[in-house]
Amino acid sequence: MDALLVAGQIAPYVTAAVGAYGTAVVTRVSDAGADATVSLGQRILQRVWRREESREDIEGAVDALAAAPEDEDLQALLRAQLKRALLADPELTAELARLLPPAGPAFTASGAGAVAVQHNSGIISTGSDTTIQR
Repeated sequence: MDALLVAGQIAPYVTAAVGAYGTAVVTRVSDAGADATVSLGQRILQRVWRREESREDIEGAVDALAAAPEDEDLQALLRAQLKRALLADPELTAELARLLPPAGPAFTASGAGAVAVQHNSGIISTGSDTTIQR
């Protein structure tokens, strides 16, 4: 699995966990009330944390982001530290890739009246003067 791809996929989960728990994200006991995104981010970060070679850099990025969770530059800093750790450790990359949920198909819709759905068992009409008869 590509380390850069995995790093990009895990970053939103880790960012959500840091936003929810701050610097206690690594030491906090799993919270049954936490949503799936935060829980997965916490597990990912706890696993990355065990990698001694990158712990200090990631700890610094987590501390900075915990102080300002909405700061996009600090989110990017954490993403960069995660990338560095994964590039240096293919086993960690593979382990984290297995934790990620399977990717679904991507849908895009653009323009006036555009509709994108994964499944539709009914009728979708975007016309303003449309009459639909069954």
